Amino acid sequence: MSDYIVSARKYRPQTFETVVGQGTLTQTLQNSIRQGHLAHAYLFCGPRGVGKTTCARIFAKTINCLNPQNGFDACNECESCRAFNEQRSFNIHELDAASNNSVEDIKSIIDQVRIPPQIGKYSVYIIDEVHMLSTAAFNALLKTLEEPPSYAIFILATTEKHKVLPTILSRCQVYDFNRITVPDIIAHLQKLAANEGITVSEEALNVVAQKADGGMRDALSIFDQLVAFCGTTITYERTIEVLNVLNVDYYFSLVDSALTHDVTRALLLLNEVLNHGFDAGHFVTGFAQHLRDVLVSKDPQTLPLLETSDAIRARYAAQAQHCAPMWIFQALDILNTCDINYRTARNKRLTVELALVKLCQLGVPQNIPQAAPQQAPQPAAPTPKQAPQPAPQPMAEKPATPATPAAPAAQPAAPSAPSMPKMPKISLGLGPKPAPKPDAPETPQPPKEEQNSPFTADQLRDAWVGLATTHTEELRLKQLIENYSPVLVDETTAEIQMPNPWQMNQMRAAMPALLAQLRSKLHNDQLTIRLVLAEYDREQLAYTAEEKYALMQESNPALAVLKEKLDLQID
Repeated sequence: MSDYIVSARKYRPQTFETVVGQGTLTQTLQNSIRQGHLAHAYLFCGPRGVGKTTCARIFAKTINCLNPQNGFDACNECESCRAFNEQRSFNIHELDAASNNSVEDIKSIIDQVRIPPQIGKYSVYIIDEVHMLSTAAFNALLKTLEEPPSYAIFILATTEKHKVLPTILSRCQVYDFNRITVPDIIAHLQKLAANEGITVSEEALNVVAQKADGGMRDALSIFDQLVAFCGTTITYERTIEVLNVLNVDYYFSLVDSALTHDVTRALLLLNEVLNHGFDAGHFVTGFAQHLRDVLVSKDPQTLPLLETSDAIRARYAAQAQHCAPMWIFQALDILNTCDINYRTARNKRLTVELALVKLCQLGVPQNIPQAAPQQAPQPAAPTPKQAPQPAPQPMAEKPATPATPAAPAAQPAAPSAPSMPKMPKISLGLGPKPAPKPDAPETPQPPKEEQNSPFTADQLRDAWVGLATTHTEELRLKQLIENYSPVLVDETTAEIQMPNPWQMNQMRAAMPALLAQLRSKLHNDQLTIRLVLAEYDREQLAYTAEEKYALMQESNPALAVLKEKLDLQID
């Protein structure tokens, strides 16, 4: 038990060739070592477990090797390489910035930089999780990082590049590490399993690679966990049991149930998934991911986007042949809506069940509404019940014009009768309206007698005040009517004095309607009203809201700009 070493440490890469999934970066570092173009500061950034610290250690070991192989590989035989392998090298200094992030910790490094290496050419300072340094510590490191001694090289590693100060980034060569792909993780784990004498299925390794999310260290830790549970034989079933991963067979079965409109089977599969302890929300997102993979499998050109094993990729390609693209789009839209509503739903299970029912009914609703509209026009026969009113009019007119021998002509009119019910459907009852139209001009034929009843000033004032009750909803017009009344100038002419042009324009706009009401009340069609702008001292007037605003605007023109920007209304 004491000799056991986890796979992440036991199989940690010792050379650039053994680093997985970072070929471009390792090739760049090898070329810089071969050509002797070494920078004084590097920044390795990327997700966790992708080889940042490992590459930093290999780089530090290689540049200090006394007998490099091929110009860029450490020999592992010289004193510097042996000291590095035995973890007693004084040329490599590692600092964990997560726990040593103060200015004092950086000052200790600055003091060590002054001491040249005793064995080898360079003193390498590896600062892990550098984004955890405080701002003061970053500032303390700036000068040394910009102009270190010729034998000092800094390698900074971080998982959160955006938290590093721009002044630090400008002083470093930045290397961005990528997530390790699923095929690369599977291939590496297969080599490791072969070395350890472990039999593992490709489907199981695919689950491990998916769970690792691009991190080799996480993949190796999961692999050790599976070995502890399964022993020397690792199967797909045991893997999903240990990792609590939903079997992909459920998703394939659900798609088949949706295509066959089997609602019962889909609900039973959901119940089985929930009984295994899986969260319904994760089930929805997983099902949406499955449909996305099915959509990707529709085209052989996009099939490589599917990060999975060859066996499962073949299953996706087979199921994609039975799914129409439009059906997949609609299914994804249903699941996306379910995922959004799931977070706020009170009955979460019901929300997921409704989504599955909609999926199973995707093909069914296209047939049901088509049958209903075909039968809908048939009961349109009752529409002639509304059309009999215009029907007797044409029928009465036709027999009136022809004589008795025209009776056979009335028979061909019968087939034209069934065409009449169709007209109300299109015209929506416009058929009977033409009949009153010729009658309409007959009623106004008698000319109107012009009313010319005399009235007094009091009658005019009372009629004017009565207009305020008919305009209660128009507050501004009501205020104008109440504040300004017409004064009778002669028998048929009245005059209203308005205090300002703005109110005068308001009254002029409403005057045609007001004048028509006054003429009707006073029974005098010759009544006319003139609007006159009054000349008097405005300071002695009681201002309305509009007048107050106009006065304030004259003294402060910026008030109009404020009213326009804020879209204010005058009450």
